[in-house]
Amino acid sequence: MRAASGQLAEEGFIQVRPPVISSATDPGLRGAARAKVDFYGKPYYITASMNLHKQMLMPTLEKVYAICPCVRLEPPHSRETGRHLAEFAQIEIECARASMDDVMGVAERLVSKVVSDVATHCGKELEAVGAKPKKVKTPFQRLTHREAVERLRALGFGASYTKEIPWDGEKLLSMQFDQPFWITHYPDGSRGFYDKLDTTSLLDFDLVYPGGYGEAISGGEREHTPEGTRRQMRKTGIDPREFGWYLQMLGDGIPPSAGFGIGLERLTRWICELDHVYEAGPFTKLAGVYSA
Repeated sequence: MRAASGQLAEEGFIQVRPPVISSATDPGLRGAARAKVDFYGKPYYITASMNLHKQMLMPTLEKVYAICPCVRLEPPHSRETGRHLAEFAQIEIECARASMDDVMGVAERLVSKVVSDVATHCGKELEAVGAKPKKVKTPFQRLTHREAVERLRALGFGASYTKEIPWDGEKLLSMQFDQPFWITHYPDGSRGFYDKLDTTSLLDFDLVYPGGYGEAISGGEREHTPEGTRRQMRKTGIDPREFGWYLQMLGDGIPPSAGFGIGLERLTRWICELDHVYEAGPFTKLAGVYSA
């Protein structure tokens, strides 16, 4: 967290306090449910990601980040992936008037800085967990979603050209790489309503760790008009009435932006070469497992 915060501050990002509960939170959770609480008789959600709230800050702060606690009620079988938690933290980043290429560059510099600082300052700790210091080479290789699917099909895995790549497909694909790599331009309708559409594909991306560790980052350019957002909501089966304040904010006018979230525990797991992500923090919680 210290390395990441230092890098982002150097690039002019302002740290903000993330919301813990809200009347609406990110519904694009790949099979996970949102955790709901009673807030004075009204249903509120515990933050699943800060996507919607980051956009709210763009007219004034323009470049923001937060270390955001997130709760997602993952299905119990997610425990078997080694990389899913029910409670975790994300480093959330958003930048006004930025393209997906701009924020992918931010992400590459961020990952490089963290890896470099850990290698320099935490040699004893890495040795204690049996991990070797990592080196990354930027820019990371890029695959479109279609190219990633073609590679998986060549490996005998039946991935779809119209849907997100399944967890086991991501793992298989990442086993073929020794450096982090990007998957870009997911098909329309396969992701959250806030991703901007460019003809038939979305201006979005995932960063994937090598060696079977799987997805590291999700992000992209944001849809920032109420009309475009309602259109994308309908495609993904979302009821616009649940996001009244968000649509009103878009109607009042905000600048276009791009951003991403990187899971803190997944980053720690990859750097420390841990078997399971629950080892990557002091208060981690697995789906369906009761703990402190």
